[in-house]
Amino acid sequence: MRTNTRCPNCKAGGLEPFYEARAIPVHSCMMFDDRETAVRFPARDLILGLCGQCGFISNVVFDPEVQEYTTGYEEQQSFSPRFRDFQTELCRRLIDKYGLHDKDVVEIGCGKGDFLVELCAMGGNRGVGIDPACDPSRMEGSASDGVRFVADYYSRAYADLPCDLLCCRHTLEHIGQTSEFVALLRDVVGDRRETLVFFEVPASERVLREGAFWDIYYEHCSYFSLGSLARVFRANRFDVLELAKDYDDQYLLLVARPSMRPTEPSFATENDVSRLTKDVQLFRETVRRRIADWRSRFAAWTDGGKRIAIWGSGSKCVSFLSTVGGSDQVAAVVDINPYRQGKYLVSSGLCIAEPESLKGTPPDVVVVMNPIYEDEIRAELARMGIQAELIAV
Repeated sequence: MRTNTRCPNCKAGGLEPFYEARAIPVHSCMMFDDRETAVRFPARDLILGLCGQCGFISNVVFDPEVQEYTTGYEEQQSFSPRFRDFQTELCRRLIDKYGLHDKDVVEIGCGKGDFLVELCAMGGNRGVGIDPACDPSRMEGSASDGVRFVADYYSRAYADLPCDLLCCRHTLEHIGQTSEFVALLRDVVGDRRETLVFFEVPASERVLREGAFWDIYYEHCSYFSLGSLARVFRANRFDVLELAKDYDDQYLLLVARPSMRPTEPSFATENDVSRLTKDVQLFRETVRRRIADWRSRFAAWTDGGKRIAIWGSGSKCVSFLSTVGGSDQVAAVVDINPYRQGKYLVSSGLCIAEPESLKGTPPDVVVVMNPIYEDEIRAELARMGIQAELIAV
């Protein structure tokens, strides 16, 4: 049954619901000093719907009023060597391909600022990072004099900032009204025709094909394919110069320039609506089976007296435990991010520890929340002398 909700991405009428998750935490990266607050954190329902016109997926019951990004929102990934390598290569590629030297960069949703700092240092650029959850003190000693941070939501108030590159990484998926937001950016850019925009978002195709329910969480209200991402920019008078997948096909990358009018598709990958419809059907058929399979695994490990540890305490972990349950079967949750250690996970209330803590009572099974980190985690376990079965979601 189609909903009455108009697509936030293309404004077509009605989205087809295909997945529901009840009473999930409204934020998955909030860190708390006490277990009670973490367990009692607010929860809401999620219902994903597919737009048959543009392939966009939206949480049709999303309530932006419950979202509050503060310095307690801990999303930084760059403590991982694998992620740092990706980020460095991305900075180098953007600088070399688009001549980003001695330029002005504005980053929307800059997080803790490490990408902006590296991009500016590598290219001799100047930067402004805007994010309500940013913490300038985190970049002390590494940020150049040409980089500053503003703890705020991006708005028209920042339209007059000098800007040769407007970038936004892993923020658009947190915005419900995507077309309105991209239209705002086009108005802000105005007649500065040489300004580049760079966006990076999670890839919905992988989530659908893998039945990756752990990659679905409340603050991610918008899910893009290559086609739906390109379409919202083209409809709002941007010419898409680059459209690609990266990071083991987990991320979508888009580079565009402003145009005078809506533009037409130029990449074969933009024609993906019919395939997405099939992917959604595949997800419908597999996701419940995936959930049941993980519940069975946890039960079997517990019945066999095995100690279970989870490596990675971010959004994937919170979504996984909120969906599968079984937090009482988990002996430890560890993370290499020092700003997470000693904090409590929302909903489950599990305390996050440093990986070294596993040496005291070694686990028998380690569940890895992102397979792209499996090699570095395996190496860390070997360094600590821990022999455990590694299972990536």
